[in-house]
Amino acid sequence: MGRSGFCQATERHRRAAARRVGCAAEQVAARYLRAQGAQVLMRNFRCRCGELDIVARCGEELAVVEVRSRASRAFGGAAASVDGRKRARLLRAASRLLQVRPQWAQWRMRFDVVTVEAPETARPRIEWIKHAFTADGDGAGRL
Repeated sequence: MGRSGFCQATERHRRAAARRVGCAAEQVAARYLRAQGAQVLMRNFRCRCGELDIVARCGEELAVVEVRSRASRAFGGAAASVDGRKRARLLRAASRLLQVRPQWAQWRMRFDVVTVEAPETARPRIEWIKHAFTADGDGAGRL
């Protein structure tokens, strides 16, 4: 039995399906951001601290974009899944990103969330939450 209570083969299948949906959601989100005028600078930046799905330049701001997809809106939907722990990981990874790409420090950084429902369909539903949360935790963000 796997951690989820399913047999290991079922667990592998479930994870593979989740990765496929996640990749599709990131593709949809990147296309959407470009269509809205953002310049996608990087996708899937990985470090020990975590992963940044998309890093984009939006005017004079550097947007760190977390892409979330959920099968349903139960339990608050995709945006609600960006909890305090996830935000902390994003902040640490963003800090590391600026160490690797110091030239990007010239732009003010913001944290956005793009939610994608039904990413593998012809008409996915997309919501771009700009300034979803802040680095200082003052609650000014929308999450």
